Amino acid sequence: MEEPKVHRMEADWLPPVAALAYFEPPPGAHAVAAQYVRIEEKRARYGFRVGGLGLLIDPDAGSEVMAMPAMAVLPGAPPGFAGLINLRGNLAPLYDLRALLGLPQQAGAQPLALVLGQGDDAVGIIIEGHPIALTRLNALNDFPALPDTLAKYVPTGYTQDDTIWLEFDHHTFFGEICAGNNPPPSGIPEIT
Repeated sequence: MEEPKVHRMEADWLPPVAALAYFEPPPGAHAVAAQYVRIEEKRARYGFRVGGLGLLIDPDAGSEVMAMPAMAVLPGAPPGFAGLINLRGNLAPLYDLRALLGLPQQAGAQPLALVLGQGDDAVGIIIEGHPIALTRLNALNDFPALPDTLAKYVPTGYTQDDTIWLEFDHHTFFGEICAGNNPPPSGIPEIT
């Protein structure tokens, strides 16, 4: 059986960058792009509560909320360290930030686990209820008194509907605890 003949056309292909120079966007495309930019600027921030304190989730941090997972409690661990959780095969520390900061427990609040970061950088925090979408944050002029353990990790704050939401640098806060470079606040064990 004879193989069919294939006719191939030789073409001079332009590099992708050069090919884009020939692209003419359809009418109205610029208006749609400008509208998308305005929508991006109004992107909601998410805040969570711990002991009645409102903290903001870093918009660049991967995060997820889950029902309180099973955890391995470490004997002799101080109250601020709840234990270790299995997060898709990776162990992640789970902290009770409320206890760590000495804040009162809120009556009727449903405890959930908020996991910030991924892989080896993942850390869990016990929070009160689901995070809240915040779209009308206004810069806070007068900072409230904060627990000493938290103060240096809150660079700025905002208000929305008479509620204060604090920017929380969880990377540095938990990084210092886990790295062992600084003594953990309130005697939290170092995780290595």
